[in-house]
Amino acid sequence: MEFTEAYKQTGPCCFSPNSRFIAVAVDYRLVIRDTHSFKVVQLFTCLDKISYVEWALDSEYILCGLYKRPMIQAWSLSQPEWTCKIDEGPAGIAYARWSPDSRHILTTSDFQLRLTVWSLLNTACVHVQWPKHASKGVSFTKDGKYAAICTRRDCKDYINLLSCHTWEIMGVFAVDTLDMADIEWSPDDSTIVIWDSLMEYKVLIYSPDGRCLSKYQAYESGLGVKSVSWSPCGQFLAVGSYDQMLRVLNHLTWKPFAEFIHLSTVRGPCFAPLFKEVDEPLQLGMSELCLNDDFMQGNSDAPDGHFRVRYEVMEVPITLPSQKPPAEKPNPKQGIGLMSWSRDSQYICTRNDSMPTALWIWDINRLELAAILVQKDPIRAAVWDPTGTRLVLCTGSSHLYMWTPSGAYCVSNPLPQFNITDLKWNSDGSCLLLKDKESFCCAAVDVLPESSDYSSDD
Repeated sequence: MEFTEAYKQTGPCCFSPNSRFIAVAVDYRLVIRDTHSFKVVQLFTCLDKISYVEWALDSEYILCGLYKRPMIQAWSLSQPEWTCKIDEGPAGIAYARWSPDSRHILTTSDFQLRLTVWSLLNTACVHVQWPKHASKGVSFTKDGKYAAICTRRDCKDYINLLSCHTWEIMGVFAVDTLDMADIEWSPDDSTIVIWDSLMEYKVLIYSPDGRCLSKYQAYESGLGVKSVSWSPCGQFLAVGSYDQMLRVLNHLTWKPFAEFIHLSTVRGPCFAPLFKEVDEPLQLGMSELCLNDDFMQGNSDAPDGHFRVRYEVMEVPITLPSQKPPAEKPNPKQGIGLMSWSRDSQYICTRNDSMPTALWIWDINRLELAAILVQKDPIRAAVWDPTGTRLVLCTGSSHLYMWTPSGAYCVSNPLPQFNITDLKWNSDGSCLLLKDKESFCCAAVDVLPESSDYSSDD
């Protein structure tokens, strides 16, 4: 892997959907860089510090959320002189997002008073009263023709279906939830999944015309659903819950065909490899020994502390590091908080929040555990390669960690004092964006071969 130099950032950083540009927030400036040369191609100045950045799907426009104002500013890459400013006045703006056609912006006001659709083509705007959430509760079909918006009135949850062409309401129907958490269209746009708040385990499948096709409830009298995710193929629906279980439903009967439990002690028989991150002292020859400034000052961040990191394959039984959440605090750190499908829908990775240093990888075809990665630090992010079966994760250290069906390995970041707290793939899988607290860099990634044997060394 080849790494770029570090560049300053103070907020959001993201690739454009066409992978040609990187948008970086630096205080009140929006810097647009070319992905290949990293030269600045556009520089936009906003009226306040940038809190949020989102590209339009056609990569032509980009919006900046200035939530301290509160205000939205949008810019055009091909017409730098063009600008758009959205201000809701006393209603405020809690969140903003693009519509699939890249020519409308949807904003949600403070206290969820209304959702407004703003057109970039004319001065028309459409209002939807009482949206349920600010940043959640809105889902678009994959073909971009329809939007489903959660609303609540008279202590009842509703789904509003809107046409993304005219923004007229096509239908409204009530749903059987106590406090709807979120919704998501299926990848084939045929159904909508709705799940309740953590106070009640309830997953509902609705057709676009408002018919309830299925209701799934794994248990009662306990904290319920924590995460839900469709597989890219649309045949599986993964549901992670606070009981530390992953349940996978099929799209024909909407019944679970697989249940994966996350136990703190892994016992045999277990045919999945367990990779544990370990430090390995560097063997320095006499010619390599020197006293540099970092060593003289007792700096523990001197080149990897004279250690390198690698994975070691462990034998079962093994006890994974775990923590018991305090009973008196809300939103306990337990249950399946991180969940992500591979591009081919064969694998899904999960993190049980009560074991934050362990990442579980499940094989859906074989209905078994494929691997466990045990890190030294809590896992911050885990993202699949958009073009192949390769998983990349970070833990806030200076290393990247990768897994493929062939094995797991560690990659050292050569930049000094750069700890990777977040990462993103570009859409063609050729580049990774890595974020530190106040800077970012990119790493060029080799195309994943059809069959490869990786070692677990650096």
